[in-house]
Amino acid sequence: MGSDPQYAKYPNLSLAQDIFTLTNASSTPSSRQISLKKLQDVISEQKMAPLYRYLAHPTDGCLNTAGESTTRKASFSSSRRPPTSSITSGRRPSMDVEFPWDEELYEKLKADNEAELETFEKEEEEAAEKAGETEIQAARGKRAEFWSRVGEKDKAISSYESIFEKTGILGTRIDLVLAIIRTGIFFNDKLLVKKNIERAKTLVESGGDWDRRNRLKAYQGLHLLTVRSYNLAAPLLLDSLSTFTSYELCSYSSLVVYSVLTGSVSLKRVDFKSKIVDAPEIRAILGDGEDKLAALSGALTAGPGAGDEEMKDASKASTSATPTPAPTAVNLTALGSSSAPQEAEAPVDFTPLAGLVRSLYMGNYSAFFLALAAVEENFLSQDRYLYEHKGWFVREMRLRGYQQLLQSYRVVGLGSMAKDFGISVDFLDRDLAKFIAADRIPCTIDRVNGIIETNRPDDKNKQYADVVKHGDGLITKLQKYGQAVRLRGSERG
Repeated sequence: MGSDPQYAKYPNLSLAQDIFTLTNASSTPSSRQISLKKLQDVISEQKMAPLYRYLAHPTDGCLNTAGESTTRKASFSSSRRPPTSSITSGRRPSMDVEFPWDEELYEKLKADNEAELETFEKEEEEAAEKAGETEIQAARGKRAEFWSRVGEKDKAISSYESIFEKTGILGTRIDLVLAIIRTGIFFNDKLLVKKNIERAKTLVESGGDWDRRNRLKAYQGLHLLTVRSYNLAAPLLLDSLSTFTSYELCSYSSLVVYSVLTGSVSLKRVDFKSKIVDAPEIRAILGDGEDKLAALSGALTAGPGAGDEEMKDASKASTSATPTPAPTAVNLTALGSSSAPQEAEAPVDFTPLAGLVRSLYMGNYSAFFLALAAVEENFLSQDRYLYEHKGWFVREMRLRGYQQLLQSYRVVGLGSMAKDFGISVDFLDRDLAKFIAADRIPCTIDRVNGIIETNRPDDKNKQYADVVKHGDGLITKLQKYGQAVRLRGSERG
């Protein structure tokens, strides 16, 4: 298994979610109050002077609306302050709660930070005089974790890099890069995260242990989620469900949500059934009481029944779909098998997510649209990683529902399809027109006769068209090449 992970405690990514909640117009007043109190308590307890200034300063704080028109720059630390959108929802907050600035508190926190830094410096000097390299690195590690704890991005990264250059232990080097990745995730620095994920992959491939390989898989999946590469994120997140130990990255309940959403929008129907609908880890959370018990006891597996079945007609599916008991709120701390320290998770109501999966697979499209709206309200609009792409996700899921119904028919009544989805004919007409214009759905709408005709793609004709298209491009390139090198005989002399 290798050594236990190091540098995994900071930064606290749940604080970034709390900051997002304060600036998110979709958050409820109660959730904002809870996030505000948590932020204030943690800032005081952990003496986070740089983060406090970044958030609440009267002229430069990103949670301050009064100082919008000021031009004076904040000067906390020697680093350049990240843009407001790095942690917040990307807009100036219109909060029902205030994050007050207390100059006396800030000066006290700052003095405590300076005193703590002096302690680290003395410890490092003593280690250099009396102890070995291991003790020196331990003192440097404390200082790096200090900068990460108080929210000083650039100094934390430079401290981690300094330790990385002077250590040869592979496991420690991987842990340092993972800490840098989390710092980038905290401040939503996607370029930093991408660069260091590639770096961590190189280190892991050079001999990383099993645990760090699995942790990196979760890190990579979360990064791909934030950059909207759901098709690449889904297999990584789903594979992480059974071996998840990266509680410093996100909670297990969040991992379940991310896995189901990425898989729902990107997996083919066969894989959707085997990896989400029939997956024991998913059914333990989204299934009814019997499914939960069977999955948790190990009796439920995605075995022979995991193969896909023939698609049923939408009308039959709508009438034959039997209602299942709604999943209740689940406290997932009991499901974590890791001995790593983790915060207690609040109970999560997975009912909308379970309804989305069930209705999509069963072809109950009116329930599917209602579940999609509930998922947008309860998950997409409340999570800092999902919020940025919520419009895209809802659009892609509507497209998936349309494609799933239309692929079973040559001709469908416009009114009948609108009724199946529980929407108006005008809305369906406008929505389908966008996808048809973008070549996402191969069909045409005959509004006069009130029908939708599907145009099934002919693979042979498509291959022929591709050959002609690429052939024309190749001929054009050869002609340009011939002119460039002067192949004509009259020009050779």
